Formats: sequence, structure tokens, C-alpha cells
Amino acid sequence: MARRVAVIGAGSSGLTCIKCCLEEGLEPVCFESSDDIGGLWRFKEIPEPERSSTYRSLVTNTSKEMMCFSDLPMPAHFPNFMHNSQLLQYLQLYAAHFNLLQHIHFQTTVLTVKQRPDFACSGQWEVLTEDRDGLKKIHIFDAVLVCTGHYTKPVMPLKDFPGFETFKGEYCHSSEYKDPEPYKGKKVMVVGIGNSGGDIAVELSRVAKKTFLSTRQGAWVLSRISLKGRPIDMIGVTRLLGLVTLLLPRRLVNWACERELNQKYDHRLYGLMPKNRFLDQRPLVNDDLPGCILLGGLVIKPNIQEFQGSNVVFEDETVEEQIDTVIFCTGYTHNFPFLSTSLFTGPSFNLTLYKHVLPPMLEHPTLAIIGLIEAWGPIMPVVEMQARWATRVISGNLFLPYYVVFNQMKNHFEERKRNMKRYPCPKHADLQLEYIPYMDELANELGVRPNILRLLLTDPRLGFSVLFGPCTPYQFRLRGPGKWAGARNAILTVWDRVSKPMMTRVVPELPMWLSLFGITLLITALYARDRYCALFPQGILKIQ
Repeated sequence: MARRVAVIGAGSSGLTCIKCCLEEGLEPVCFESSDDIGGLWRFKEIPEPERSSTYRSLVTNTSKEMMCFSDLPMPAHFPNFMHNSQLLQYLQLYAAHFNLLQHIHFQTTVLTVKQRPDFACSGQWEVLTEDRDGLKKIHIFDAVLVCTGHYTKPVMPLKDFPGFETFKGEYCHSSEYKDPEPYKGKKVMVVGIGNSGGDIAVELSRVAKKTFLSTRQGAWVLSRISLKGRPIDMIGVTRLLGLVTLLLPRRLVNWACERELNQKYDHRLYGLMPKNRFLDQRPLVNDDLPGCILLGGLVIKPNIQEFQGSNVVFEDETVEEQIDTVIFCTGYTHNFPFLSTSLFTGPSFNLTLYKHVLPPMLEHPTLAIIGLIEAWGPIMPVVEMQARWATRVISGNLFLPYYVVFNQMKNHFEERKRNMKRYPCPKHADLQLEYIPYMDELANELGVRPNILRLLLTDPRLGFSVLFGPCTPYQFRLRGPGKWAGARNAILTVWDRVSKPMMTRVVPELPMWLSLFGITLLITALYARDRYCALFPQGILKIQ
């Protein structure tokens, strides 16, 4: 009899967990509190409590070839950076392609997840749910996969701003923002320069009377567009570049990256220069922010010192008067109210996880937290790799000796200490990871990490694409458990799918004979110049 696994949430993490359970011969039962799949990527006009949703205009800042699941490329005609509705459409395609919907119970909320009295022997869990009619039911599961993400509890740091109680205007969190229309003609203060803060500030600057963006630390700003107009992550997230970055001194890499970014626009001149070096904080991905600053519709301001009624005083002693609205783009904190508090440690209730997946204090590895990460790279492939790894552990096909877990947790705490230098908040420090090293770490244990040397010797074209090209998720379907026959072709045709949505106008190429004629003229001109210089080394003779 197959082991039953509860999957909590039917967003991108929950869907891939259902599929991975099926691949491992497990029986998934997914509980989704809303009426459809998609989670974060389902736009809703009215925000729901304890559930984050996107704003109307949101476009992904990771390209389609980097963020798709490893055995289902996104449709070739999809744009490289998608509107949120198109990503939701892809998740619907994924669910239909792998027949996942039949395993989901919609409008069913998980109230509690508790260890059974005989957990020490069985490793089983009791899951209490409540359906749309208010009917509560206890289920017994052999394992639980938590896929609710960490964008559930908005952070509203009102106490951090003295005098905010005197502010008479409107205020909200970015989770409540949907479109700029209600802010037309107003003076708006956006607090926080994360990706949401940058997007919202840019959008508001086109309709508001004046838009201010307050930031404590500043940010390095990346465009989605890189060399020759290609997606930035497909150029920047490669195995070769990762190896070079690892081998070169960190200061040199920081200098080179910062110099390149400042060549496009001087971050100091634009008021964006951050306190940290490039590799010490996640960059802001935004194509329009500098342009809006240049046009004057958006003004960058330092951290807020205090509120004085409708006036805002900043740390540089400047004052902006008659602010109508404040939008806090101050992020989220993870919230798992259905889990026992014994899983959390310390005064700030950190959730320490082995491999960023398993609570190490449990006697059986039958509870996994999927997607509680922030990566320098695409999130969905990381979530999928976590799901593949966790379900293989649950099925018993991947054994974790206790001494290995213990030693690895020592490495985890060392990693947290390093991250604390860049992210002072312990909760944020715990979430950070490097994309390719982390993917390779899990893939190596699963036996699906690509063997680049072997590929270079046996299939040079594929090997060069894996080493020098973008580190797409398909690389982890070339071998081992879950091997996909279409992985090789998906890797080799990746640039065809990149160009497909942009090649909407046929541009005639020059005839071959005309190109050869032009090259001949160029060579002739260069030869004539060299002959002239040889005859007249002093330059053109002047007629007296």
C-alpha cells in the first residue's frame, strides 16, 4: 500500500510536490484553501487574509527558460518575461499535463498538523482540516509537505517610524496594492526598495502628482535586458561564470560588476548607491526605475526619521510635505500557524531546516518545508529540486544517516553566520542560498547532477551548452531518477524559444553577393590606406 502524503497548498510548490510524490510511488492528497491553483500568481481584486496575491501589472523578473519546471518547457510563443496571468496559465498547463488536479481538495483549510502518539515508531501525522461547509476532519498521513510559501504575513513596521500615529493620510502594505488608479494626482511615499517597491514606485510615478521612494540601504539595479537584448539571467546564471566568480577574489568580482552597472547609470548620481557591495545583497531588477528618476516623476529619498502629521522628515533632515498615501513595501515573514511551536527555535521563532527542507530535530524525516528560500536565481526550479529530494527521502529511496544530518547542520549554522553579515535579520539570513551550488548539492544526492566532463567527451555539443550556456532546469533531467527523454533537445533549442516571441517581423537579410562585395570594398580601402601611409609617412604634402 502506497504511503499517503499530505501536500498543503496548490501553488507552484504544491503542484510540483504532487507530481514528485506520484513519481516516487507515493499517494498525495493536496489541501488548498482557495478555489483554484496558482497561489501567489492568482490575481485577485480583493486581498484575502493570510494570502498574498500579485498586483495587476506584475511581470516576472526571471525569464521563462530559467524559471520553468525541468520537464515541461514553457510554450515557445510565451514572452521571455511573463505577465502574472501567463505564469498562472503555465501552472494550469503543468497541472493538466501531469494530471494533478484530481489529487487536490479545494476550499479546504489545514488547521493543525500534529505528530501521532506513536510518532517515534510510525513517523505519522494527524492533519485536521476544515472544508467550505465548516466540516472538520482528522486525516492520518505518513508524511507532510508544507507548500504555503513565505509570502503570507505582511510586515508593517509602523513602530519603527516615530510619529506615525500623527499621520492623517492613507497607508497600506504592498500586498493590498492592485493598480495605480486610486493614487492618481496624489503625493505618494513608497517605503522599501525591493522588487515590489521598485515596480510600484515606477507605476505610480506615471499617474501620481509626485512619488517618493524611501530606502535605508539603496540597491544595485539590474535590467532584464543584457547583451544583444538577451535575458539577463540567461547570461548571468551559467556554470562557467559561477566557476569564474568562485575562483576570482571577491573584491575583484564586486569591482567588475559595479563598474559595469555604473557604466549604464551612475548609482551615486541617481541616489541608488547601496551600502553593501554587489555580491552582498540581492539586486533590484527593474528596467524603468532610472528613467523615472531622470524624468523627475520619481524621487529617491533616504530612510524616514519621523512623521509630523502629513509631513515626512528624513534622516538627511529634508522634509516632504502633504503626503497623501504611504505604501509599505517592507516584505513578509513566514507564518505556519498549523505547525507546533516546538519546531521553532529562539526568541524570533526561527525555523532551522536541514538542506533548507527538513526540521532536523524530528525522529523521522517525514515533515518537509518546501520553498522557504530566497535564491540568487529562479525559485521554481529550486522548489522542484527540493520536492524531488524530499519525496525520495520520504519514500525511503534516499537514506539520511543521523550523523550526516548532525554534521551538515554545523555547516548550516556556519552559513547562517556568513549570511548574517549581509542580512542582519536571522529569518532572512536563514533563507539565503546560492542557486547553482545548492541545486548541484541536492542533485548530487539524487544522482541527477549532470556529469559535464563525460558530456564533453561523449556529446560535445550538449556538454558545451551545459557548461557555457544558461543553467536551465533541464540539465537536471539528463540522467538518474526522473530522467526525461526530452531534456537534451530542450537544452539545445533553448535560444530558439527565446527568439520565438520576438521574431514577429521578417527582416530581410543582405544577399550573399552583396555582403561579399562590401567585404571586398572594405579590404580594398584598408589596403589603399596602408599604401598611402607607406608612400607619405609625414602625411599629406602641402602645396606652397
